[in-house]
Amino acid sequence: MSATTHRVWKLGQDIDTDLLAPGYVMKHGIEVIATHCLESVRPEFAATVRPGDVVAAGPGFGIGSSREQAAAALVRLGVAAVIAPSYGGLFFRNAFNVGLMLLTCPQAESLDEAARIEIRFRETPQVATPDGRVLACEPIPDFLVDMARSGGLLNQLRKRLAGNGPGTSSSGHLSR
Repeated sequence: MSATTHRVWKLGQDIDTDLLAPGYVMKHGIEVIATHCLESVRPEFAATVRPGDVVAAGPGFGIGSSREQAAAALVRLGVAAVIAPSYGGLFFRNAFNVGLMLLTCPQAESLDEAARIEIRFRETPQVATPDGRVLACEPIPDFLVDMARSGGLLNQLRKRLAGNGPGTSSSGHLSR
């Protein structure tokens, strides 16, 4: 069985929540907000991102306001994970709450646009590149990995209440 690979969308540093969920569309539901995600820096993003793609960015991803819709827009579009050296604190919390996996990786900016990468969960998460490099990421507490794999906090709680456990995958790879 081959491992799942993810196509990389490369962004710069300080991608703020207003770029992810522009203020002028906040009166709409997430289905509309998502169609405007990153439109001012990558106009093609919302229309061409595919489920399982990942975003690789510079430091400060998700800085800015506390709007949960910034992370939810990425989830709505099917983004499997964001890989960056650092995140805005509120975005970090919101992302896992809505089911978005965040990998803190100092070398995230070395990933190439459109590269097909593999995300592995071992003792610490790793990103494997097509040229054979393996980028180490900071450890993620198991409960946050479970939360993201479950589709967020509410889905995780629903599964637990239904007696289906935390919703983890035993494959050791990112599932989505």
